[in-house]
Amino acid sequence: MSGGAAAPARAASGTAEAIALLVLAVLLFGTAWPAMKSGLGDATPVWYAAARAAVSGGAALLLVAATRRLAVPSRADWPIILSVGTGQLAGFFTLANLGLGYVPASRAVVLAYTTSIWLVPIGTLFLGERLGRWRLAGLASGLAGVAVLFNPAALDWTDGRVVVGNLFLVAAALSWSLAIVHARTHRWHLSPLQVLPWQMGWAALLLAVAGLLVEPAGHVGLSATALAPLAYIGIVVGPAGTWAATSVSRALPTIVTSLGFLAVPAVGILASTLVLGEPVTPSLALGAGLVIGGAVLVSLSTLRPGAAR
Repeated sequence: MSGGAAAPARAASGTAEAIALLVLAVLLFGTAWPAMKSGLGDATPVWYAAARAAVSGGAALLLVAATRRLAVPSRADWPIILSVGTGQLAGFFTLANLGLGYVPASRAVVLAYTTSIWLVPIGTLFLGERLGRWRLAGLASGLAGVAVLFNPAALDWTDGRVVVGNLFLVAAALSWSLAIVHARTHRWHLSPLQVLPWQMGWAALLLAVAGLLVEPAGHVGLSATALAPLAYIGIVVGPAGTWAATSVSRALPTIVTSLGFLAVPAVGILASTLVLGEPVTPSLALGAGLVIGGAVLVSLSTLRPGAAR
């Protein structure tokens, strides 16, 4: 094969591998939700979040060391370590676990993945991003989906615990959104994968302190109910999923990865139905469709002339 013919073949092979990694990451992140729901059957929310961060931090450290990318962060790296470790990891893990205590996993994954919807007003207010028609339409669709999920026919407003559980999940999405805003503006020195063990370590430390303060009698049970999901989430989903997502973001166009990861809520709903037997109600299907559709419009807005990047 000539050199000119070999180059397209290598490119096609690289693209196929990247798509396979994208599918892997989507499957891992989607199936994490019923796993978390199951694990909380024998664990308290904050301590389970702390255990998840600690296990993921150790696994990420081994992964980065194995790929010979382990590095000590410089002073310039610590702002992103602290912000992502606090907001996207410690905050998201805890709020998601608190929500899962009262909300089905299938519903939780949809509310948690409203992140890209909240990024529209946040990006407009704090980053000066342009609010074009597509982004506005995406925001409207996403908010309509949230409204469907919170309407009295779909949510028992007389049960305060259920209402608060849903609000915890919205807060988790907002916490993740704020960390993403910082990541967009941060001048990276180490790669996202290289700082992951440090971010997880910081999150584990914060959550251990929080556990001592707010869950002094909390626990992570030494049972298969708690430990099997923890091993899956901490060892497989966290490091492997993040590695796959990082690799994909470098190999495929941003719009492809953005749209691809919008399949995570659909996978989460399917996995929760198959593993936990959770029903797919009409309101869940409609709300998820509007949220995912809104996120698609927000992602496609980056292709429009003059769109914020």
